[in-house]
Amino acid sequence: MAELSQILLLGMDHSELTALVDSVGEPAYRAKQLLEAVYRQRVESIDEISTLSLELRLALAEKGVSIGLPRIEQRFVSQDGTVRYLIGLADGQSVETVWMPEGDGGEAGDGSEAGDEAESFSLGTSGAKALSEREATAALKRCATQKQGPDQPQDQDQGQDQGQKQYQSQAQAQGLDLKQNRRRKQGQNQGRSTICISSQVGCAVDCQFCLTALLGVKRNLTAGEIVGQVCVVLKDQKVSPPEDRINLVFMGMGEPFLNYDNFVKAVRLLVEEVGIAERRMTVSTAGIVPRIHDLGAEKIRPKLAISLNASNDELRTRLMPLNKKWNLEMLMAAAKAYPLRTREWITFEYVLMGGVNDGPENAREVAELLRGMKCKVNLIALNPGPGIEFTTPEAERVAAFQTVLREAGVPAFVRRPRGRDIYAACGQLKRTVEIATAAAPSIELL
Repeated sequence: MAELSQILLLGMDHSELTALVDSVGEPAYRAKQLLEAVYRQRVESIDEISTLSLELRLALAEKGVSIGLPRIEQRFVSQDGTVRYLIGLADGQSVETVWMPEGDGGEAGDGSEAGDEAESFSLGTSGAKALSEREATAALKRCATQKQGPDQPQDQDQGQDQGQKQYQSQAQAQGLDLKQNRRRKQGQNQGRSTICISSQVGCAVDCQFCLTALLGVKRNLTAGEIVGQVCVVLKDQKVSPPEDRINLVFMGMGEPFLNYDNFVKAVRLLVEEVGIAERRMTVSTAGIVPRIHDLGAEKIRPKLAISLNASNDELRTRLMPLNKKWNLEMLMAAAKAYPLRTREWITFEYVLMGGVNDGPENAREVAELLRGMKCKVNLIALNPGPGIEFTTPEAERVAAFQTVLREAGVPAFVRRPRGRDIYAACGQLKRTVEIATAAAPSIELL
């Protein structure tokens, strides 16, 4: 357990570090050296900061200063490449953080650069768009309108099929070159990798379909503990933003808006010091209405995602007791008043549970709730787990729900489950150590 007198560098911003170095009689530029060492080099001890003199390192140690980087206690690797980290904190508590090497498509359609990449990937191209849209269109036209020779098919549809194959071959070849170049420059990261981080030890919101809710809430994480999750995963995966483009989602254990001040400070540190662009971050809330208004006023803020999960108040109160305090009318009013930036949409997340909230009438009610809003819906087929009474819906019902929304003019995407076999998927984080394959139908991203 950490000593009360201990001073942790991880979680400090520039002004706080400036005050620290001033307290030991050092010039202000030392603060920048500490920022670089802690957030970019991700050192584990003061002794590793070679830019500091031995005397200064000793002075900081005598003052009780340490880095405060959390430790990886266990690592679980899924068949799909997802990694679930059990990360230990100084007081003996632990949280979970998830690395998804190709994301889960959650950003698709949200208007951002990360969203463009996710949507492109869902259609079968490389995450960084193997060809630009202009190049792709030109290639298809060239292939489909080539003059037919004696050995070429006379049927127009066959000719277009041949053109499509030629285009795919070109795209694949160019995509391979892009991948090879990026691997040389950026390790294995292709711009789609996503880190899902926690904001609390446990969760107080008590959603009835979420494993994390079974833990209750132990405490809030500090800003340093939130940022520390990202730092240890980046170090373990050997990637480093901004050179490597990383997507970040505050969708792990806990409700970020119930730990608002630490969450906001962590966001600033992640943007300004770690180097992850705010347009590549998304925060998900169960619907803490006052904090939605607060987030809209922040100068540096992630994109907003709201967990909807029901189409009417009666059903939402059953699934999410939080709805008793902030009902759908209040939630929709806050969402409609939210100040969107250029190319920004609000995301609504909807966990589909078989026979509970996945019927066509539910989809029609959702479409009516969202009418006229600049938003999109992420559909998530329930990820099963012990202690959860609900079941995963059939793929046909997921597709039918999506169709109703799209026909009503609401962009709707199906999130691919990542790490379901190691309890790393959405709603499954419960610090599970004994891993058993969670059987459920495979849902593809549409």
